Amino acid sequence: MDPRLNSIHLEAPRRQDYRRAREALLQARGNNTLCAEQGYADPDSSPSNTLIQRAEHPDPKALRCWLADDLYIYPLKTGLNTLGRSSDNDVVVPDCFTSRRHCAIVVHAGDGCEVHDTASKNGTFLNGAKLAHPAPLKPGDTIRVCDREFVFFSRDDKRRSAHVTATL
Repeated sequence: MDPRLNSIHLEAPRRQDYRRAREALLQARGNNTLCAEQGYADPDSSPSNTLIQRAEHPDPKALRCWLADDLYIYPLKTGLNTLGRSSDNDVVVPDCFTSRRHCAIVVHAGDGCEVHDTASKNGTFLNGAKLAHPAPLKPGDTIRVCDREFVFFSRDDKRRSAHVTATL
């Protein structure tokens, strides 16, 4: 069990919602992604808890998938990437209205990525709509966690729009 996904800090009613969301998240990974996440299939995965100052690296050529806001680029590694208030998340969102484990992005070993809300109190929004269930991500999608907005980028999708390419 990933220690980032513990639920001991939650009160009983919310703990059950979180555990259901966690189970769906863990099941979504699949065997290939799970192996890559453990370092067997993808030795080039980006490390977690890393961010790059956007001004210095406008086009992160070494990254397969990443999130970006106005100031930073947040590399996403193959497997599970967590977003939330806790300092051990892959993307830390220091806001008192953000849940400790607000949401997660699964980057599959093959193609594709998806975002999961992990029973956050204030919800996770994808392109302005509140997530009711896991949703696939495509380049240019915006993920909003409370007042923070991130844009998702991926080199996997060959159909990237001119808008996404122009923002690099």
